[in-house]
Amino acid sequence: MNDLEWFPHFDSVYLYDQQCLTEKDYFLPFALTDVLTTFAGINQQPIIHFWQLDQAMILGMKDTRVTDLSAGLTSLRKAGYNSIVRNAGGLGVIADKGVLNVSLILPNTSDKKLSIDQGYTLMWEWIKHTFENTSHKINAFEVTESYCPGTFDLSIDGKKFAGIAQRRVKNGISVMIYLSVNGDQQKRSESVRDFYKASLGTDFGKNGYPPVNPDVMANLEDLLQTKLSVSDVKRQLLGTLISKNKITVNDQALSALFQTEWFITETDKQLEKMKQRNQLLR
Repeated sequence: MNDLEWFPHFDSVYLYDQQCLTEKDYFLPFALTDVLTTFAGINQQPIIHFWQLDQAMILGMKDTRVTDLSAGLTSLRKAGYNSIVRNAGGLGVIADKGVLNVSLILPNTSDKKLSIDQGYTLMWEWIKHTFENTSHKINAFEVTESYCPGTFDLSIDGKKFAGIAQRRVKNGISVMIYLSVNGDQQKRSESVRDFYKASLGTDFGKNGYPPVNPDVMANLEDLLQTKLSVSDVKRQLLGTLISKNKITVNDQALSALFQTEWFITETDKQLEKMKQRNQLLR
């Protein structure tokens, strides 16, 4: 798949723009991922979910197995970050008002099933179509000294600005990306590095935990050398889908779903799972 060829199968995409959430609502976007992915599979309806957290390190399960988690969490608090354990793979990433999280949620039925690599590539192509130009080529390869390194790290001139993960449920897939748009990327990287140094001690940089180097990461606006807000990025991403696929973006349809008994029940179940998972931090 070398283009946005999955979208022409659909006439519309539902949009949920959740804006920036404070600590009391941190569990919600993670719970919604599974609920909306299930809905997408049942109803054959693609969904785009934009969300942000105000000031947190989102931990992967592997991060909870460090030598001294308490010391790592203390380091994060001193740097001004809350902590949350997510329900998708990978290692820790920072979320703040300059970082946009995007979930591309798609039906994934047997007749149109996306492989894992196809899911990653689809997100990469979406970002490339939106932001790449002749002066700024967007590559996908593992930036090993970044935080949360992975095969589909997105970078310009070797500096990572985004990472991709996936969440799969029956007949549905969510391809998720965090985009460092603007803000203090140096502080983000230093804070993650300090978390690992505090929590791993002499094992820093070993056993699959990254030796975080702030110099290998940057914001998208700095790499493109153009002023960018999170709102700009949302608008441009949606514009790419509309211009290249003649698809309709519907930002009202999910309001009715959110009032249904099914949605409320399923969301409550997922919120409880997030609550249980995050007992690890206490």
